[in-house]
Amino acid sequence: MKRHSPWMAPLAALSLAGCITPVDYGDVRHADYVADARCAPKAGEQIASEALPLFFVTSRLPDCRTPAITLTRHRGNALRYGRFAEPREMHAKEKKRPGTPVAFENESDWWRALEEETDRRHGRILLYVHGYRETFDTTSKDAAQIARMTGFDGPVIQYSWPSQGEVLKYVVDETNMYHDVRHFGSFLRTLADRPWVKEIVIVSHSLGARLVIPAVAAADRLSRRAARETNISNIVLASPDIDRETFERDIRDDVLAPERIERGRHMTIYTSLRDKALAASRALHGYPRLGSPYCFDPFKAADLKAKGVPERCYPAAIPGLTVIDTTDVSRGSTGHSNFLRSAPVCRDFVDVVADKQTRPERAATHLPHVFRLLPDPATPKERDDILCKRIPDAEAP
Repeated sequence: MKRHSPWMAPLAALSLAGCITPVDYGDVRHADYVADARCAPKAGEQIASEALPLFFVTSRLPDCRTPAITLTRHRGNALRYGRFAEPREMHAKEKKRPGTPVAFENESDWWRALEEETDRRHGRILLYVHGYRETFDTTSKDAAQIARMTGFDGPVIQYSWPSQGEVLKYVVDETNMYHDVRHFGSFLRTLADRPWVKEIVIVSHSLGARLVIPAVAAADRLSRRAARETNISNIVLASPDIDRETFERDIRDDVLAPERIERGRHMTIYTSLRDKALAASRALHGYPRLGSPYCFDPFKAADLKAKGVPERCYPAAIPGLTVIDTTDVSRGSTGHSNFLRSAPVCRDFVDVVADKQTRPERAATHLPHVFRLLPDPATPKERDDILCKRIPDAEAP
């Protein structure tokens, strides 16, 4: 019984045709991108913080040569800190393109501003880590949507690593993600060790989950907090591009270890069998991804069919873990971003971020830790963008 991903043949053909190209350094010396003083602000320099309400940390190489700072797809030489606002249309050579208003901030000033904002908002912080095929503009749009959709009562930080923003750069993205493990791990440990941070909600998408899981484990081991304290309490993995069996084997020994669950930590996974991006990842890696309930074992699939339940396979039940199957309400051409595109999933996600661990809209399955989201006749697909607040200033009914 062979079941091939519909993306496998096109990927192989494109690779053989030479369409998968190596990373291009570019026509500009990287040192010239950051030569302007705006790329290395001094302590005490003021920024328009009211116009730039969201926080970011990035390992991308910035381009400070033009009036509007941009973040490139190249690796930077250091972590940089700053503020940003919702992307908007900007004019470039008579063409409109999305652009994100940003300003860099001195690291010490950034931490001080984050502390002040956190103190005003009950000590809660939401940290968003994006996935594959993203630019700084697309991740900024998603982070702004998450802030707007959840109404999160605290600072929202996006961590942006140098994803290439191209379909055929998956391996480059994977390489850059692993290159960034130390950067992100160091940042998360610093954030978690701040005494004024009472709770960190981590939301990761796709490949970003592979940054988050080891970083949380390392933060737990190296924490300066008391042995029985943790402020990384709520972890959301949306369409996680992680080997499912590796996750299942390792997670209970570190991130979801019993002592962490006793202190209130929990994890929610959003998965979909209609996720074409993860189907392609499975074809490339050879094994199912955590964000897709694909049954690698055909005998298990046959057993499920014989019992009259959907042929969908999930990670084993682990205390603190909840799996939400979004297959039946999947949206978009790839089904890879349901938590930002499908109204039933958006509503569930909003409640998860608010730390509500049960919802009446979830349909039970034969597994106690797995729930399905089903279509809601009262919310047709045409209302998804409004209900998920993908449209700025749009009011949901």
